[in-house]
Amino acid sequence: MVRTPNLDRMAREGMKFTNAYASANICTPSRAGLLTGRYPIRTGLAYDVVRPNDTNGLPLEEVTIPEALKPDYATALIGKWHLGHVAPYWPPTVQGFDLFFGLPYSHDMKPIALYESRPGVELTKEDVDFPRLTERFFARGARFIDENRERPFFLMMALTAPHYPLQPHPSMAGHSAAGAYGDVVQEIDRGVGGLLGQLRTLGLDRDTLVIVTSDNGPWFEGSSGPLRDRKGGAGWEGGYRVPFLVRQPGRVPAGKVSDALTMNIDLMPTLTRWAGKAPPAGVELDGLDIGPVLTKGAASPHDDLILFNNEEVAGLRTARWKYVIRTYYRGSEIPLDAFGYDLLFDMKADPGETYDVATLHPEVAADLAARVKAAQARFKPLAKGPRRPKA
Repeated sequence: MVRTPNLDRMAREGMKFTNAYASANICTPSRAGLLTGRYPIRTGLAYDVVRPNDTNGLPLEEVTIPEALKPDYATALIGKWHLGHVAPYWPPTVQGFDLFFGLPYSHDMKPIALYESRPGVELTKEDVDFPRLTERFFARGARFIDENRERPFFLMMALTAPHYPLQPHPSMAGHSAAGAYGDVVQEIDRGVGGLLGQLRTLGLDRDTLVIVTSDNGPWFEGSSGPLRDRKGGAGWEGGYRVPFLVRQPGRVPAGKVSDALTMNIDLMPTLTRWAGKAPPAGVELDGLDIGPVLTKGAASPHDDLILFNNEEVAGLRTARWKYVIRTYYRGSEIPLDAFGYDLLFDMKADPGETYDVATLHPEVAADLAARVKAAQARFKPLAKGPRRPKA
C-alpha cells in the first residue's frame, strides 16, 4: 500500500532493530531525550509538548549531541526543533548547531514560519509552503552535506512529515493507495534515496553512519502493526516502539535484524564513541553505547528501559517482559498500580499486550514491580508538572 524502496534497501544494506524505543510517546520530550542521552524528565521537558505560548525550553546546561561532537564536526538541524522558541532556548544554534533551517514547533501550531539561523548571522524567516516543505528540507540537507564534504559532519534531519497536516508535494500527490499519508511517506522515501545517492556520488558512503527513526509511534494515521495503542498512549507499546534503521557499509554488517533493546537516548553515547570521542563529562546519561550491537551483533547493554507518560513512570520493558502501570480511559489517565491492577505481558508470545500473565509468573511480576517502584522513587523528585505561562 505504501512503497518505500529506498528505506527497504537501507534495511537490507544495514541493520534493522525490532525493539527500538523513543524516550517518550510524544515529540518534545522524545527529542530532548534523543539529543541529550537522558530520560526527558531530567531536562524539565517531560510534561506534554512545548506550545506556541510557552516560554520553557531545553536548558542550556544540557549537553546535546552536536555540542559533544564539537569542535571537530560541522553540525546542522534541518526540520522541526520543538525544544523552545524564545530566548535563551532559541534558536537551536544556541545548542551546538552551526545551521538551523526549519520550524520552531509542530506545523499544526500557529503562528508558524520557516527560519534559518547560523551563528553570527541574523535569523531570517519566511512563509511556509507546506506542499514543498519536505522537498526544501531535503534540498537544504543535501546542500549542507555538499558544503561539508571535506570534513566530518552531523546532520539531523527532523522532518515534519508525516505529522498532521498532510500536504504531499504536487509531484507525489495520488501516488499511494494510502492517501495523503502514504504520499508523504513515499516522498520521504524518495528524499532518503536522494541523500544516500549523494553520499555514494561524493565518495562518503562508507564514511557516513545513517540512521532513520521516529520520535514516537503513529498518531491519527499510519500503522503500529500488532502493537497496542498509538502516539500518546500511556504505557502501551504503540506510542514508544519506533522504526530504527542503521547503515554504514563496511562498518555495520548488512542484512542484520536485531531484537536488542535500544532507545533514542542511546544515540548520545553511541555517536560520541563512534566519532572517537568520550561522552560528555560530568553528565549522568541514561543511554548506553550500542556500538557493539551494531558492529558485532552483541546483546543489548540495557537490562530494562523505563517508559514515561508525561512525568509518570508508565511501564518498564525488559528483553522478554513488559510491565504496564498507566493507561487512559475516556480521557482520564488511570494509575493501574493504584488499583492493584498493574499488568505483566510476555512480549515474546504476546507483542500486542493482550493478556496479563502476572498470575502465571508471580516472581517476574514481583521483580518488575520492584524495578518500577525504584524508578518512581528515583525520578519523581525531578517532576516539575505543567509549566504554562500565567494568563
